[in-house]
Amino acid sequence: MVFIAVLHHLKRFAPDQRNTILFSGYQAEGTRGAAMTSGARTIRIHGEDVPVAAEVRNIDALSAHADADEIIEWLKSARMAPRTFITHGELRAAQALQGRIAKELGWASLVPERGQEAALS
Repeated sequence: MVFIAVLHHLKRFAPDQRNTILFSGYQAEGTRGAAMTSGARTIRIHGEDVPVAAEVRNIDALSAHADADEIIEWLKSARMAPRTFITHGELRAAQALQGRIAKELGWASLVPERGQEAALS
């Protein structure tokens, strides 16, 4: 698994100030990447606190996710209002997009709670 390999690399290289750890794009809230890009001096890996002495940088411009403007433009291309579920992103951002969909398109959308189910028939 690539993810496990990445953790081993972080564990090995994060403590050394001669290294740079470079993230590309958005780091989700609650992840090690978000903690590191926010300046955390330690991260927990495999039950162990690992010091972060390496330089930590992030290239925001490489995110592969569409932004809210792009999503609104894409939704405008629908012939009729689709059932819209906003399931990606942090809660505040999802709720903001939900508000924009309502205001700009006049459509209802749903930001489901974790584990919530919906019939799609």
